[in-house]
Amino acid sequence: MTRWLSWRFNGGVDGTSGGTAALVARWAALWEEPTRGWDFSEFIGRVFEESPPWDYEQLVRYEFGSAGSGLDLGTGGGEFLLSIRDSLPIEMHATEGWPPNLAVARERLTPLGIEVTEHDGDSGDPLPYPDESVDVVISRHESYSATEVVRVLRPGGWFVTQQVDGHNLDDLAAHFGVGPAYPSITLARLREEAEDAGLIIERAQEWHGPIRFDGVDTLVSYLRWMPWQLPADFTVEGYAEELLELHRQEEPLEFTERCFLLICHRPIPRPPRADPFPQWEKVPTTSRLS
Repeated sequence: MTRWLSWRFNGGVDGTSGGTAALVARWAALWEEPTRGWDFSEFIGRVFEESPPWDYEQLVRYEFGSAGSGLDLGTGGGEFLLSIRDSLPIEMHATEGWPPNLAVARERLTPLGIEVTEHDGDSGDPLPYPDESVDVVISRHESYSATEVVRVLRPGGWFVTQQVDGHNLDDLAAHFGVGPAYPSITLARLREEAEDAGLIIERAQEWHGPIRFDGVDTLVSYLRWMPWQLPADFTVEGYAEELLELHRQEEPLEFTERCFLLICHRPIPRPPRADPFPQWEKVPTTSRLS
């Protein structure tokens, strides 16, 4: 209540409490709008960001090109698989743990013959697939267990993952008085876990760059897709002062994105040593001349 009163009765950006109240009411309405899948097309021309030096889509297409089966962990609403449908393996699987996205993914991917199985990467439950059943596993911004990835991968199979760094948007979080959302999620840690699980690292790369919003309206709409970047008790009304401060500032609303890439594979077991003298070639113990 203290937060609410401080902005409601101290005047707004136009010098009136009514102007401030209208702004906060508009942001609150935007915050409550429902989300569907992971389609961010509404932010084209409103959110400006640089891209990492790698192309996740092309990396996945390359690995799928020689794969007979694939698994997408945390497929969201199936948007990514739909965008590369011309490169999917004959046998494709997907998981999703958030119920609203699960329904969307099944609606979109079932017609393509892709079964979407409910699975939450944070649950600790094993992946619902047999041992050594998949050629390529991909994960973009989804939690996973390295030991489970190794279990379902066939020998020689590949794992491609792009993850949001735990310090992503930490400067934005600091504005609202909190620290990084998941500080333990780092390339160093996930690389170590992959190696401990038996994967061979082929590429490990970090990146950070700016993301800019054209206003607080857009920022609030964007963050409703990822509320974990904000305080656990966040409401527009409760943090109106912080939002109004961003609204008043003359500088662009620019923050820092951080992510990393990890590409690795299961080793191919060495075949047993060949017998240099197969049975049919072995020299007899006795000679015809003896």
